[in-house]
Amino acid sequence: MGKKAQEELKISYEALDEYLHINHSVYMRVGSKVYYITDANENYWRAQDTSIRNHKNHFVDCSELVPTLGEFLSLRFVNGHTIEEIFDQAHFYASITGERD
Repeated sequence: MGKKAQEELKISYEALDEYLHINHSVYMRVGSKVYYITDANENYWRAQDTSIRNHKNHFVDCSELVPTLGEFLSLRFVNGHTIEEIFDQAHFYASITGERD
């Protein structure tokens, strides 16, 4: 898990799929909520709520774990909405190497 970059990514919804395939993770802010979108062992995709930590101090999953990025992008984990439905309200940040926030 990387640290959330300060600078916002300028990315379109159409480019998000390719970005995630290449980079394997991204932070997404919607209002005051921040999600960590990542793959698990490069085989499954999930979103994690960065405001909640488990006993190992890791972010807690807030979406299903699904095998493809296409399936992940169709999940309704943001207050009942998909990423595509809330994309205009979302801000994306790279996950950079280093200590997490």
